Amino acid sequence: MPQRQYPTARPTDVYLFATCLVDLFVPQAGLDAVRLLEREGLTVHFPRAQSCCGQPAYSSGNPSQACAVARAQLDVFREPWPIVVPSGSCAGMMRHHWPQLFVDDPADAQRAKQLAARVYELTEFLVHVLDVDFSGATPASLGEERVVLHTSCAARREMGTREHGVALVDSLPGVTRIEHERESECCGFGGTFSLKHPDISGAMVSDKVASACATGCDRLVSADCGCLLNIGHAAEHRATPLAVEHLASFLWRRTGGDAMRDSRSEEIEA
Repeated sequence: MPQRQYPTARPTDVYLFATCLVDLFVPQAGLDAVRLLEREGLTVHFPRAQSCCGQPAYSSGNPSQACAVARAQLDVFREPWPIVVPSGSCAGMMRHHWPQLFVDDPADAQRAKQLAARVYELTEFLVHVLDVDFSGATPASLGEERVVLHTSCAARREMGTREHGVALVDSLPGVTRIEHERESECCGFGGTFSLKHPDISGAMVSDKVASACATGCDRLVSADCGCLLNIGHAAEHRATPLAVEHLASFLWRRTGGDAMRDSRSEEIEA
C-alpha cells in the first residue's frame, strides 16, 4: 500500500459521510464524530442526499448495483473538502473501490478518483490531518478504564487504520488498552457474509467475544458499527458482560465531552 500524502494546511470545512449503519442504528456515533471535529474548530457539513457507499452490493458480487449507488453520491460532495467517514470499511469502499466501478465510464471514473482522494477514515483524519492531542484532556472523575480495540478487516487491511486507533486510545490518561489473542481476526460480520454463512459467522464472533472477555476488559471499542453491532449482540445473546462503544463516542466521552455537553445544557436551561 503506497504511503498516503496528507495535506499540510489544516482544513476549515469537512463533509461527514455517516454510513447507513450510523444513520439507522448508531446515530450517537455520528453525532460524537461531529462533536469531535467541531471541537477542533471545523465546520462539519452533512449533505442529506447521501446514502450508502454501495459496499453490500459490491461484496455480494453485484458491481452494477454498487456502481449505481456510488454514482448517486458523486454530485453530493461538490466542494473540495475532506470527506470524513466514521467507518474503515465504508471509507475503504469509497477510496479504493469507487474508482474501479466506473471503468467503462471515463468521465465518472475521473470524478470518483478525485472524490476518493478526499476520503479519510475518522481516526486517520484526527491523527494525520488534525494532529489532535488528547493526552491532557481526560477528567480524573472518569476513573480508570481497561479496553480492547477491534479494527475491522477493511479498516486494518485496506485503510491501515489500526495504528491510528491505537495511538488515540493510548494517548488517553486513565485508559489502558489490552491486546487480546484474536484481535486481528474477523468478527464474522462481513456484511452479507453473516447472512449467507450464519454458522461460520456465529463461531467467529463467539471466538472474538471470548477472547475479549478473557482479558478482563471493561469494554470493547471499534470504529466500525457493523462489527460493534455483531459483537455487542453476540455478547448480549450469550449473557456475556462485554460492553461495546464506537471509538468516536469513546473519545468524546473520555476527553470530557459529556461534561461539556451537560454544562452547555445547564447554561441553556438557566
